[in-house]
Amino acid sequence: MLLKPNYNIESIYDIDIEELKTTGIKALFFDLDSTLMKSKSGKFSFKTIQYLNDLKSNFKLAIITNNKRQEYIDKVKSQTDIPVYSDAKKPGTKILLKACKEINVSPTNTAMIGDRPLSDILGGINAKMTTILVDSISKNEESVLVRFVRFLERLTIEKY
Repeated sequence: MLLKPNYNIESIYDIDIEELKTTGIKALFFDLDSTLMKSKSGKFSFKTIQYLNDLKSNFKLAIITNNKRQEYIDKVKSQTDIPVYSDAKKPGTKILLKACKEINVSPTNTAMIGDRPLSDILGGINAKMTTILVDSISKNEESVLVRFVRFLERLTIEKY
């Protein structure tokens, strides 16, 4: 099976905000680890916090993570007022749809943004959301093994 994200870009910072607004996107759901912060760091960079705060003027935001470690999630929540949904079990859609309902937005007006095709992008597709695949925010710091696994996973992406 090949996956086809609506957008395949290098970084969260490369998202075309104006284009998303013109296509009716009202909410942005972000994966956490490797999308918004270095994996397992539990810490947002100043640049990312500033970027997310800027996005709030145009979109409703949520963070959707498969991570279920409560101590870690609490650390993330202490750094932002953006709702964080943990133990999402992506590519399942239950938490994605719950977040849509709680922030009062339709899945068709929501973009799911993440670095993993088989969880973030497939989950977004399953939920009927616009999908945006990004590279890991810390790709230059990842081990050779992690980069290889990412390469293999991206073989599932349909090329345009």
